[in-house]
Amino acid sequence: MRPLRTLDDLAGAGLLPAEPAAELAAVAAQYAVALTPAVAELSLSCAAVARQYVPDPAELETTPQERADPIGDHAHMPVKGVVHRYRDRALLKITHVCAVYCRFCFRREMVGPDGEGTLSPAELARALDYVRAHEEIWEVIVTGGDPLVLSPRRISELMAALSGIDHVKVVRFHTRLPVVDPDKVTPALVDALRCPGKAVYVALHANHAAELTPAARAACARLVDSGLPMVSQSVLLRGVNDSVEALGALMRAFVESRIKPYYLHHGDLAPGTGHFRVSLDEGQALMRDLRGDYSGLCQPAYVLDIPGGRGKAPIGPDYVHRRGEALEIEDPRGGRHAYPPGASL
Repeated sequence: MRPLRTLDDLAGAGLLPAEPAAELAAVAAQYAVALTPAVAELSLSCAAVARQYVPDPAELETTPQERADPIGDHAHMPVKGVVHRYRDRALLKITHVCAVYCRFCFRREMVGPDGEGTLSPAELARALDYVRAHEEIWEVIVTGGDPLVLSPRRISELMAALSGIDHVKVVRFHTRLPVVDPDKVTPALVDALRCPGKAVYVALHANHAAELTPAARAACARLVDSGLPMVSQSVLLRGVNDSVEALGALMRAFVESRIKPYYLHHGDLAPGTGHFRVSLDEGQALMRDLRGDYSGLCQPAYVLDIPGGRGKAPIGPDYVHRRGEALEIEDPRGGRHAYPPGASL
């Protein structure tokens, strides 16, 4: 079965009515659509998965606060393909192609067949030259798009180039591939990700426990068993994981798969994504409940990318309360307890 890329494909698979609404044609014309066979099959049985990938007329509804580049990539792009927002790390956006296209994507104006494409050899060379020239860059985060859609040969070539940059000690790949197309996590791909002298991490994007199918868990095991540690990143999404039960099940699925929960992103102000966003108060309440009911291994950092390229800020709940010189510490159930005077000095 081939990927689903048109409204007719989605209708034929039973994911849309036989005659989709006219508004959906406008959505598909504006934002890329693609579902792998694995995602299409899962979407038929799980509404929370389908909501992430199947176009919705609500995507045509925008607000003045939304912006095409909500986290300010372009404001920190010294050369094409490099985003250097933080001193000791840089993004390398090697491709803007994905195996699937999320309906809430914060780079939705940049990705897809009509997006910013894949770096040419000359563009990649200039990007790597920038990294070589900036010795403060300790970590390179390979992202996009989804870099694991590239061939093992191209990934091997990239890793060979990075292995020769002494000040780069860590390489991190951001991907959805193990959950959306697990069969593509082949021995050749796993081998390509290795980089002599570097610590290589794989950050997996998933938002619902149902995405961690047996096939997806097996794909992740191939990575972990090869010595590639994995961390997670998720987006807090209305109708997908905005309950403590759904969020907790997702975090447990990660931990069971030997993936350490890392980031839970507050929804960015990307155009047409308002129907996914949860309020900050709701998000903080969920994090309190998660802390109270689930293992410490299941606790991601709840973060928000400040619009305009100002960087990530942790926005989890605060458990320390001051009353003059006195301190009170809040427990996961909301009770407050005096902390002995002078103990914090």
